[in-house]
Amino acid sequence: MTTQTALRQGMRIGELAEAAGLSTDTIRYYEKAGLLPPTARTPGGYRAYGPEAVDRLHFIQGAQRLGLRLEDIGNLLTIRDTGTCPCEPAADFLTRRLAEVDAQIQRLEALRTEMVTMLEGLPAGDCPQPAPGTWLQQNGR
Repeated sequence: MTTQTALRQGMRIGELAEAAGLSTDTIRYYEKAGLLPPTARTPGGYRAYGPEAVDRLHFIQGAQRLGLRLEDIGNLLTIRDTGTCPCEPAADFLTRRLAEVDAQIQRLEALRTEMVTMLEGLPAGDCPQPAPGTWLQQNGR
């Protein structure tokens, strides 16, 4: 069955996984976490997802790429599902996440500075193999 046909007729979990670029385990996890609502089942007991499930999974993936936690994504999806504008809560989540990213950048810049200092302190040419920890002690670490 092609993806287009599956989208029209209702997709099984494997077809949804392929359409969304995820594993079936991830989709089941999202269902258990409440991010993907329960769906209708075929007479044979298979889940039958509609095209909105692909859109929802793409939304989840995009929000994760922004660094949002699944709990925050769930809150945004709940707001989205009620039909109210999710802009204000999304702005709050993104502002908070941006502050976290800025703090992480500062930590990484400090780490980089320390690594450059250590690299510049290495002797040129052949370096004797000191006992473990000796080099760090010699360089004030």
